[in-house]
Amino acid sequence: MAKLNRSVERSMKIIEVVSGSGVTSLAFLAEQTGLPKATIMRICATLVGQRWLSQSRSDARYRIGPSFPRLESEPDSVDALIEAGTSEIVALTKATELAVDIAVSIGNGRVEIVDTTRHFAQHGIFPDTIGYRPSPFRSALGSAFLAALSAEERSAQAAKLAAITKGRDREAALSFPKRLLDIQASGFAAREEAYWGRAVDYGGTPSAIAVAIRANGQPQGALSLVWLAERHTVASVASTHLEELNKAADAIGKQLV
Repeated sequence: MAKLNRSVERSMKIIEVVSGSGVTSLAFLAEQTGLPKATIMRICATLVGQRWLSQSRSDARYRIGPSFPRLESEPDSVDALIEAGTSEIVALTKATELAVDIAVSIGNGRVEIVDTTRHFAQHGIFPDTIGYRPSPFRSALGSAFLAALSAEERSAQAAKLAAITKGRDREAALSFPKRLLDIQASGFAAREEAYWGRAVDYGGTPSAIAVAIRANGQPQGALSLVWLAERHTVASVASTHLEELNKAADAIGKQLV
């Protein structure tokens, strides 16, 4: 019987855990695989170098990378958007000194945050946001994407979403037609002031503006600038940085074509 290669076996264990959980911390990998953290870090560094894994710059968590072999001929939309957006969101944060979140469409009118440049020391907001699916009616990312859908698709998806929401989310769903007019008039979606107002969880109450990411005229996701509400108003950020936000979204969309 041929002797097993322990390094390959350990790498496969790590990939299985990351693939199964979606977004994975070093501590969770150690718990699930039983491997020492130092060993996991060495293996993951190799896998990240080969782009079989990708690692969030904000919280160091791992997910399957854009070069991981797949049955499909093309990378899936999540990997493609992460790869297209990586340098753009870093450059946008450098230019604006604000945090940037990027989200991808997951169907049914919803988006999921897949990368961020948030750093608590710099932005005052905790970065634990990757994998989160923001409200399509109250968040900047969600409403920017929903607003970018065709009128027919938006109406159908909004009706489905409204039927399964409760409380303030349901109120926001019912009033979304008015919000849509504001988004179309201003050219961006803003985070509802009362949304996610839990300063204890996020280091401070955040504000955000977002625009859709389009490829071939179709919305693929959304891009947002995020900051502490006490530092800037929505109007001041939009007047100063909306053009840069739109340019970054356009640049990402062109790479997806």
